Amino acid sequence: MLSVQQLQINGRRDDLLPATSLQVRRGELLLVAGEGQDQRTALALALSGRMKPSNGVLSWDNTTKTKKIRLASALVDSPGVNEPEQHLSVRDLVTEDLSLIPRRYRGALLSKPWLKVNSFEDIAGLWIEQLPAGRRLELLTALALADPATDLLVVDSPDRHSADPAAWLPRLQALASDAGRPLAVVAVVGALPDDWTGAAAVIGNSVAHPPEPSPSEPAPAELRAAQPKPAAAVEPQAAAVEPQTADAEPKARHAAQPDPGTAEAPNEPEASAAVKAAAHPESENLQRTAK
Repeated sequence: MLSVQQLQINGRRDDLLPATSLQVRRGELLLVAGEGQDQRTALALALSGRMKPSNGVLSWDNTTKTKKIRLASALVDSPGVNEPEQHLSVRDLVTEDLSLIPRRYRGALLSKPWLKVNSFEDIAGLWIEQLPAGRRLELLTALALADPATDLLVVDSPDRHSADPAAWLPRLQALASDAGRPLAVVAVVGALPDDWTGAAAVIGNSVAHPPEPSPSEPAPAELRAAQPKPAAAVEPQAAAVEPQTADAEPKARHAAQPDPGTAEAPNEPEASAAVKAAAHPESENLQRTAK
């Protein structure tokens, strides 16, 4: 059985793989949904023992040794990792993949006999890019199972080649339920099929989230709203006083200004001198002469 508890991989900025937990036994197919291709590939690499996790526990048949997990598993069609190059022919791909199998299992490095035994003669002369999605998956999983030590099959994003689950789901179900060789099969996909009722998980299902406030407890914003305002903040009263003062000032200035129809009265000393001069013009002339 494959058991994963809070598996997490650090990234440059965010987590390359957020904490994820899952388990799958032999004879089962588990679909794991994840939106980002980087997250799906990171999970597939970690489950197959090709990438060391930063945190969490990964075990296969009660062993956590990465080497044993890697030897017991096969990573299938991972983008940018081991997906077949488009310019390869089916014959060349088979020859290359058979050369990676331990010598005691692979026999002669000839693609033609293997293609015949596994019923792939009809596509032997095609390029990889010419293969339909379903036939491509059949070929790649058959090559992965050419190693008899493989008990765990991890398929990376099989739905990227076809939006129709019928192109890849029946093949994976048949491999998991094969009574002659029961496998633990994990398919990391972009989204679960609408009618899928089997085992499923979601990338990031073990990420810890902060607890939400209880409905009976008021939220911080409600607490702030319930608190009375300080006494200094009497804005309505101040606003009411200001218009009255503003109205009073023009009235005071208007009262201080003279009426346009009347001349400004001179100061009292100056008025007395002018009256006296008008009454006795001779005395004013004598005063000037004396000076």
